[in-house]
Amino acid sequence: MFTRVIRSIKILPRWVIVFIDLSIICFSCFLGYLLRFNFSLSDLVHSNFIDGILIYTGFGAIAIITTGSYKGIIRYTGLQDGVRIIIMVLLNTMIATAANLVAYLYFHRSNLVPYSVVIIGFLSSSLLLFNYRLLVKYLFAYYKNVIVKKSRILIFGAGQTGIVTRHVIDSSPRTQTVGFIENDKNKAGKLLDGIKIYKGDIEDLERLFKELGVDELVITVRDMSLEKKNELVDICIQNQVKIRTVPPVDKWVKGELSINQIKEINIEDLLGRESIKLDRENVKADLRAKKILITGAAGSIGSELVRQIIQYAPASLVLIDQAESDLYSIEREIKGLDSGANITLYLADITNRDRIKAIFEYHKPEIVYHAAAYKHVPMMESNPSEAVLCNILGTKLLADLSVENGVSKFVMVSTDKAVNPTNVMGCSKRIAEIYVQSYNNSLGITNPIATSFVTTRFGNVLGSNGSVIPMFKKQIQAGGPITVTHPDVTRYFMTIPEACQLVLEAGTMGKGGEIFIFDMGKAIKIADLAKKMVYLSGLEPGRDIDIVFTGLREGEKLYEELLTKNENTVPTHHAKIMIAKVKEYPYDEINRYVDLFNDLVYDKNELKMVALMKELVPEYKSNYSRYEMLDNKQ
Repeated sequence: MFTRVIRSIKILPRWVIVFIDLSIICFSCFLGYLLRFNFSLSDLVHSNFIDGILIYTGFGAIAIITTGSYKGIIRYTGLQDGVRIIIMVLLNTMIATAANLVAYLYFHRSNLVPYSVVIIGFLSSSLLLFNYRLLVKYLFAYYKNVIVKKSRILIFGAGQTGIVTRHVIDSSPRTQTVGFIENDKNKAGKLLDGIKIYKGDIEDLERLFKELGVDELVITVRDMSLEKKNELVDICIQNQVKIRTVPPVDKWVKGELSINQIKEINIEDLLGRESIKLDRENVKADLRAKKILITGAAGSIGSELVRQIIQYAPASLVLIDQAESDLYSIEREIKGLDSGANITLYLADITNRDRIKAIFEYHKPEIVYHAAAYKHVPMMESNPSEAVLCNILGTKLLADLSVENGVSKFVMVSTDKAVNPTNVMGCSKRIAEIYVQSYNNSLGITNPIATSFVTTRFGNVLGSNGSVIPMFKKQIQAGGPITVTHPDVTRYFMTIPEACQLVLEAGTMGKGGEIFIFDMGKAIKIADLAKKMVYLSGLEPGRDIDIVFTGLREGEKLYEELLTKNENTVPTHHAKIMIAKVKEYPYDEINRYVDLFNDLVYDKNELKMVALMKELVPEYKSNYSRYEMLDNKQ
């Protein structure tokens, strides 16, 4: 009942404040009379004290209205309000004194209010008027801090960062720390900053959540394994406990942590596997002072390649992309970097032979990273001629110009969709792989010091343009539903920086002709990913956000693969990077096919074009696509 009453009070009406202030002034005057006559009631009655109190209170009303001391919001009383009260009480005293003088000088009457009463009234009313406001202010603060339920937080990590986090949490009126949990068993059972440290065993967490009434878990440790982090998140989701994380110390604003920096854990932090460490020194030796050209430089992979390559002090960078706005964005970003490299950007299409040829001849790059491609499966299924033009013929043009201009190494970015392709996009990338590999093998026979061609093949990258996670985030923000194609569809994931490290490492270790694949860890079920993202947003699937299955799109697979059944791998010096042993094609044969594609791309006969792709890549079997009819004819 009391809580509802307090909650219903927003701002006290001004007439109530005036009434309370006048009551205090009246009481202060009465107190003055009591003190003046030493609490003698008989003397008090003969002094006409009632008239004096009424006159003093009337003067108080004039002072209150004149100074506007009633206008402040009591629960936010501050120094200015105190000054306003002093001015009001002082004005009241001055009016009472002036009235006494007028009564004595002009009407030859005794004081309306004794001066001793005026002085006592001034002191007591000043004290009471300000302190009652402070009392109301602290009552509201008590209600907010004690009566209102605080979020009970458990901190994972009883180190220095955990202590700082505890102080930040407890400084907020809506949160409080109820304990620490720690993997170090020597700390378990002890007190840290007056708060108990509990064992960090996963199996005990559920019991701990219930015993302490935990609402949130905040992770402060930096060296937690990905497996344990996922276990923590799963237990928190099962017990409806929110989970947040503290950023690294070097990310704190001006070296200090604030409550706003403690963020919900990102789904990207829970996917893939432990980060793979690559040999930066070898990469640095390979790229330093080199002239480097990157195609698709404004895309997700290309732009990250730019960021990473700049760190290795190349002599020059030539960036090519046909996406105007994205290229402008990367230009603005790198202009703020003091790289020392000569950076040139070109808005160009990699299928424009004259334009690309002029760029190669002018800059004479030594290393080419080819990341430009059309990658969206449904879009390419509807526009196969564009997939062929960009992914196949564009790659051929770049490869040919690289050889003509003495490029030492050509690194192509491919995809796991090129393995047992079920769509036009995947098959076009497989044909591009075949072309650069057969070209490399052909050059190795005729010219051993010619361009080395290397291919990297990996799965989906987190947060890339058009990928599933940004799409799910937008759908959650819009209130749903989340659209998933099929309940059983799975994908491999890796971060964009890690994918680009792979490209750089492959370019360094590759001698020519290799197709490098990555250990992608476990495949992730997309439906489970969607559910976890909903839970991490503080919502519940099926109640707050619906998950709707829309059916597989044209050319889409249920499961991605990194190798065909007929392929195997050869290990490299890095345990997580392997070389795929794939079927190899004679260069003359693949070159003949590519010339046919060049003729068909302008023929507008899509069926004939796709049929040729299936002839070259027999494992290409269309899935949920109008091109399935071509498989039935074979």
